[in-house]
Amino acid sequence: MARKLTDLERQIEELTERWKRVLADYQNLEKRTKTEKEEFAQFANRELILKLLPALDSFENLEEHLGDEGLTLSLRQLRDVLGEEGLEKLETKGKGFNPEEMECVGIEAGEDNKVLKATRAGYRFKGKLLRPAAVIVGKKKID
Repeated sequence: MARKLTDLERQIEELTERWKRVLADYQNLEKRTKTEKEEFAQFANRELILKLLPALDSFENLEEHLGDEGLTLSLRQLRDVLGEEGLEKLETKGKGFNPEEMECVGIEAGEDNKVLKATRAGYRFKGKLLRPAAVIVGKKKID
């Protein structure tokens, strides 16, 4: 009888350990699935926003040239929505040239290694570089 009881206790311990492992595996699967869903949604948004950037560039150029108040308000709404989704415009003018966030497309007379102007805006999406800014960089002495 004691031997049978010991065998049953051992079986209970084995089943309990197996149950704990299965439960841990299930909890890990839930976490991994949740993370993968979030990453997928983020990636889908990233791709959509990347496709919208040329249109945003065009609207900003129109706003600069036309100065239309209605266009300015509409563009502000679009920027606000994109900002809420995690899009952030890189500040470049007057900053030091940063090759990790900028592409130099030209050099003009000016303060060494300072961005004089951006020819195309750069953006981060949720803290990661989405598109580098295309900039013109200053140089004191142009050869």
